Amino acid sequence: MGGILLLCGFLACGLAAADALFRRHSGLIRVWLGLVLGMMLMMWLPVPFAFWMTFNQTAQLCGLGVAALFAGGGAWAARRAPRLAKPFCGEMPAWLPVALVAPLVLLSGYLQYTHVLREVDGALHVGQSTYGDINLHLSIITSLQNASFPPDYAILSGAQLGYPFFADSLSTSMLLFGTELAQSLAIPGTLMMALVYLGFVIFAWELTRKPAAAVLAYVLMFINGGLGFLYTFDRVFADSSALEAVFTGFYQTPTNMTELNLRWVNVVADMLLPQRTLAAGWMVLLPAMWQLVVAIRENRRRDFVALGIWAGAMPMIHTHSFLALGLLSGGALIYQAIHPGRETRAARLQNFLIYGAIAVAMALPQLVLWTFPQTAEGGARGALSFRFNWVNNQGDGTLIDEYFWFWIKNVGLTYLLIVPAALARRKGGMCRTLALGALLIYVAAELVQFQVNVYDNNKLFYVAYMAVLPAVGLYLVELWQKLRGVRGRALFAACFLFASTVSGALSIGREVVSDYQLYSASDVEAAEFIAENTEQDAVFLTGQQHNNAVACLAGRHILCGASTFLWFHGLDYAEEEAAARLLYEAPAENEALFEAYGIDYVYISSHERGSFAIDTGYFNENAELIFDNFEVQIYRLDVDG
Repeated sequence: MGGILLLCGFLACGLAAADALFRRHSGLIRVWLGLVLGMMLMMWLPVPFAFWMTFNQTAQLCGLGVAALFAGGGAWAARRAPRLAKPFCGEMPAWLPVALVAPLVLLSGYLQYTHVLREVDGALHVGQSTYGDINLHLSIITSLQNASFPPDYAILSGAQLGYPFFADSLSTSMLLFGTELAQSLAIPGTLMMALVYLGFVIFAWELTRKPAAAVLAYVLMFINGGLGFLYTFDRVFADSSALEAVFTGFYQTPTNMTELNLRWVNVVADMLLPQRTLAAGWMVLLPAMWQLVVAIRENRRRDFVALGIWAGAMPMIHTHSFLALGLLSGGALIYQAIHPGRETRAARLQNFLIYGAIAVAMALPQLVLWTFPQTAEGGARGALSFRFNWVNNQGDGTLIDEYFWFWIKNVGLTYLLIVPAALARRKGGMCRTLALGALLIYVAAELVQFQVNVYDNNKLFYVAYMAVLPAVGLYLVELWQKLRGVRGRALFAACFLFASTVSGALSIGREVVSDYQLYSASDVEAAEFIAENTEQDAVFLTGQQHNNAVACLAGRHILCGASTFLWFHGLDYAEEEAAARLLYEAPAENEALFEAYGIDYVYISSHERGSFAIDTGYFNENAELIFDNFEVQIYRLDVDG
């Protein structure tokens, strides 16, 4: 309960601050920005105190105090500024956000419940999409409790954490005040997803001012999926059980069949739900994109200053979103320099430079401390290297599918509409402004591999897609109007919507019914023992399973974790991996390694027994067995004794 109250406190501060800072806008926009700002304050403000006093309860309360001062100062400064008299939703029809956002929020809340450590007879269950990623986030969330800053990876002894972890630290803050682990993930996870949905509705409305266009953009964004359903249905014709496999198989949905080069996954099922950092990034990115549109339209310096501060806080929330916003803003700058409107090019350029300077000044310390060192280490494996056409490139320059067919079958019919929609002439030119920025993102992601895992470039592609969808929605509305009187236009529209959403709908349906055990009851029992009976800074020798109860549930540091995480984070773990094998299989000959790596405990479960030929006799003779539930044994080392 204490963690929920802490979250509510930060949210209240965010709402108060946004009410003061964005008084010119509608109540809906103030509430949206306030909730996002509250989440950002909770991610950011305890961090400076953690460098001084560790990431403990006191740091959280100090952060909350600063948030309260910030909110109070904003309210005092704006006490005489009148709010514009307008409906709560402004010019947007009130039914629009309710009808679009509410169904997906209910779905997301249910998926968070079923996919985030659902307890079943003492074991912990998840869904298909969270079976992998949630373990990395758990290891960060649990290990940040009372951690010194800058923190280290729990899954690699001594390696500084370079992954953008602020979204996870928010859950740690709740955990510190007694919130259960599952709730500390599910509650903010649901809220982040809800704010993404609402943010996109507001962003689409700002660009289109047409309900039908906003609805179409929203549907194409969140029920997205390409033409993979054609492959699925083709299989069904040959084997009627193939449709059942979509709902029961592991990654057999029509948006995620790697063997068929279908990689444009549904954003609800495979991006927002399992990838907490991306959900937080998009939650913060959409207000930034909305502010960019408003700032360009009104050309008010204070709007560009606010945008610069907002953007500068983004790198450690989600680095990809920060990069995407920079590229989007660069394209917008180029377009506005060519088409300055009533203002001079110099005035436009000056405001953009102020925005950029503030963002870079705030972001650079974060990048230097956390991002660049890890990126540099991963560079030897392909990060920041040339790679044309994303995952369609086999790595040797050979494309798996023909270039355009790859994108058409993955993105679907929407891909064919992006260029004509972006080129359509409309008053104000904002759709074209963002389209040029989206093009820069697309080109960058098509030519440069930014991380060891080339698949992660999709976090850039989706932002480009997001930026052009309002224009696509407008184009479809205009096309519908031009076809007035043409027989069959309703059938044509129905076919387009079916082809554009059926793959995504099947993928979401698969997640709704998916259920996997991630941690057994024995794992949970052992983790609870570790959390209650071992030192916070203890180091454990364990196997490299991705669902590592020691690191993920108990929050203790381990010698070497899952290579699926470490490799794609660009970390060098070869020595630790080799040392783990030596210490399990030949501990007597390698006792010096226990001391060298500071190992305090040895963890043995079916995972370790299946991976190593463990010399259990050595541990029985030279260490103290402090826990044994038949499945898991834990030894306290006493090598010198």
